[in-house]
Amino acid sequence: MEKNGFFEEIHGRFGFGCMRLPMIEKEVDLEQFIKMADEFIKAGFNYFDTAHGYIGGKSELAIKECVSSRHDRSEFLLTDKLTESYFEKEEDIRPFIKSQLEACGVEYFDFYLMHSQNAVNFEKFKACRAYETAFELKKEGVVRHVGLSFHDSAEVLDRILTEYPQVDVVQIQFNYLDYCDPRVDSSGVYAVCEKHNKPVIVMEPVKGGQLVNLPDEAQAFFRELGGGSLASYAIRFAAGFPNICMVLSGMSNTEQMEDNISFMSDFRPLDEKELDAIDGVRAVLDSLTVIPCTGCGYCVEQNKCPRDIRIPSMFELVNNSAKFKDFNGKRYYEWYTSKHGRASDCIRCGRCEKVCPQHIEIRKHLMKVSEMFEE
Repeated sequence: MEKNGFFEEIHGRFGFGCMRLPMIEKEVDLEQFIKMADEFIKAGFNYFDTAHGYIGGKSELAIKECVSSRHDRSEFLLTDKLTESYFEKEEDIRPFIKSQLEACGVEYFDFYLMHSQNAVNFEKFKACRAYETAFELKKEGVVRHVGLSFHDSAEVLDRILTEYPQVDVVQIQFNYLDYCDPRVDSSGVYAVCEKHNKPVIVMEPVKGGQLVNLPDEAQAFFRELGGGSLASYAIRFAAGFPNICMVLSGMSNTEQMEDNISFMSDFRPLDEKELDAIDGVRAVLDSLTVIPCTGCGYCVEQNKCPRDIRIPSMFELVNNSAKFKDFNGKRYYEWYTSKHGRASDCIRCGRCEKVCPQHIEIRKHLMKVSEMFEE
């Protein structure tokens, strides 16, 4: 097992993400999770990641049942997070973290992250002195390291790390597809972490499972390599960058666990031939793009759609449905539209098309979105 180059207490650079645990209907399959956690620790790994909202609050409780109550505290590291929906003022934060410690059955968190930071909620975290509170808890020993998980532009991350240089680690979405996607800009966000000399934890290395559901013509590039699962190439791609200290995998069954352990126990970065295969897969996925939307956001940011339709998100669903097998676009559609307009709400005013740099026929494509994802 290789030593972690950033945090000596972390074993290797592979972590257990507990957002997608094995389930029996709506309940965590505790028996299978115990088996997976035991196997993970036996293989030499020790990093577990959770958050209060994962699996409707059941992830933290499963950690207590399957990990902290069964293993000595020296055998595992635990990360939890402060999510904006669980506090409204500074005085709410300490009691909330205390409740998380109790739910997980631990006396301290090895890592504690400001959750899902972006330009909007960062202002709330600042106003409530969330970062300052976490730094105080670090001094008290309740938290060993303070970090943040991030979902926004490189410019926003640069501002956060400039204002809070005490941050120990940054968790970002990073995979071989988002690395070259201007809408996510994983490469730019990663570069900001390098600029501030911050270790990086990777989330979504297989893009929420999409990179293990590739179309056949994309999978062919990996088959030609003569071995290795689709997940192995995605996770090893992410783990191969110099500032990456940890790659999380949200494993939902024992088979996924065993596969991941098989290539991360003796980790080696992708070689030149494997990187060429990654380029081939990207080219295939790019060729399957239905709507040439770059996600610039002009249609919603500069023009302010009168029906608050998140147009780039709508078009991403169409493109992903064309690219990935078993992509559950309807589920994502309901999530995107839970607080915003639906495609069928379009009043065909045309304002969006006037500012679109790609000259996309947005109104026509929104009709297609409605046909695909609405009953």
